[in-house]
Amino acid sequence: MGIVKAEEPREASTIVTVSIIDDDPMVCQAMELILNDYSQGLIRVVSTSTGGREAVRKARSEHPDVVLMDIAMPDMDGIAATQQLRALPHPTHVLILTSLNPSNTVQRAIEAGAEGFVSKTDAPEEIIRRVLDVCQGAPQFNVASQRQLLADLGSSRPQARRDEARALLNALPARERETVILAAEGMTNAEIAARMFISERTAKAHLSSAADKLAMGRVQMARLVERADLDDGTRPVISA
Repeated sequence: MGIVKAEEPREASTIVTVSIIDDDPMVCQAMELILNDYSQGLIRVVSTSTGGREAVRKARSEHPDVVLMDIAMPDMDGIAATQQLRALPHPTHVLILTSLNPSNTVQRAIEAGAEGFVSKTDAPEEIIRRVLDVCQGAPQFNVASQRQLLADLGSSRPQARRDEARALLNALPARERETVILAAEGMTNAEIAARMFISERTAKAHLSSAADKLAMGRVQMARLVERADLDDGTRPVISA
């Protein structure tokens, strides 16, 4: 097992203080052992907590340099606790402490203010290095968290495009929206009129008004409906 070696002993004032938060006391104990015993005096654990609320309360008085934050906790999850810690007058660095990276966890943690991830299965010298380096302003993302972030970003783009398309359609009056959706299915004006029990002239007027509001032609509106992906229960019921 490797350890971090200091070139020279550090003064007490330069010791990095750490708070560990995990709902499993055994994890807290293991992390405390690693940081206290294998950092050769570079790191000192000031407290451990098994819940997010307790962690935030302690941080207000202890002002740790770094918090190792678990995600899943019964009273307040790690994302919410991270947001509160980062909003303190003297915000601490937060590294998410995890063994798994569920979908969207990495992206949500970054948005909350976390500066990296530490795996519970990382080697002691790796954990120590990440704690020390984050204090120097270096984001700490292991390979697993980098891959998850890329996956999250990749999946969020189609969803963002879908939500934008739905918002544009939802901004239209209901009857105009219906005509745009039916036109996107390939119906002619006459077919739309028959389906909606209106005149062909009215159907054409609805489509023209929608096109003006969206600044789109018929083909563009069809693509907008396609991006909106209305086959998941969000397609409106065509009224008589």
